[in-house]
Amino acid sequence: MKYVVKLGGAALEDKILLHACGQAIADLVKDGNQVAVVHGGGVQLTRTLAQMGKKSEFISGLRITDAETRDAALMVLAGRVNKSLVAALGTHGQAAVGLSGGDGHVFRARKKKTNPDLGFVGEIAATDPRWLDAIWAMGAVPVISSIALGFDGEYYNINADEMAAACAIATKADALVFLTDVPGVKGADGNVMRWLSLKEIPALEKSAVVSGGMLPKLNACKHALLHGVTRVRILPAESAAVLPNLLSSRVSDGTEVIAA
Repeated sequence: MKYVVKLGGAALEDKILLHACGQAIADLVKDGNQVAVVHGGGVQLTRTLAQMGKKSEFISGLRITDAETRDAALMVLAGRVNKSLVAALGTHGQAAVGLSGGDGHVFRARKKKTNPDLGFVGEIAATDPRWLDAIWAMGAVPVISSIALGFDGEYYNINADEMAAACAIATKADALVFLTDVPGVKGADGNVMRWLSLKEIPALEKSAVVSGGMLPKLNACKHALLHGVTRVRILPAESAAVLPNLLSSRVSDGTEVIAA
């Protein structure tokens, strides 16, 4: 089975959570699965930008990215965050290869057209998973930072949820799992929705029950489901231990997003 696991939020900040996520991913591979990890690093990037004297601004959950912010994203996401994840997997005896979406032209980007303009924020325009296949063939885990190379030669900051969906589609993954710092998608009553169908999402957005960073996440879920990914789940990072059982048993943690 093929899994794409997206890591973000507290899972990248908390050493205990990162250790647990690394163990779960290593266990998936030991069970004979192929796993790719896609990660963000927004908290770390915001902190680095603040140290540089730059204020972070967001529109609909997407970061406004000028050239200096883009260069900082390259340094933080493709550098320290990426290598910390490779190291976390290594502590569990699992070989991992860290790369950005631009390496090997695995992901090619184009500038995202928005109003107002977001700068060097991109969207995935093309994929070539051959390098991921090669890494899997060696028994390793590709760890991919959410940066992609444009056809214009510029690097673009990609929303990590969008890249995870693109990765799942390109590799024909059986499951796409978002490990997050929230318990799942909450409904109007404040309770976690164990099941969320695509047809329910527009009403949640219109009523602002979901907003901010959850918007691109749900759009990524929709994109994956409509393009062949069978299972999509938003799972709290503290429940990462259930990952090896996700497709074989009933799991009540988080929110399962379904096409129906």
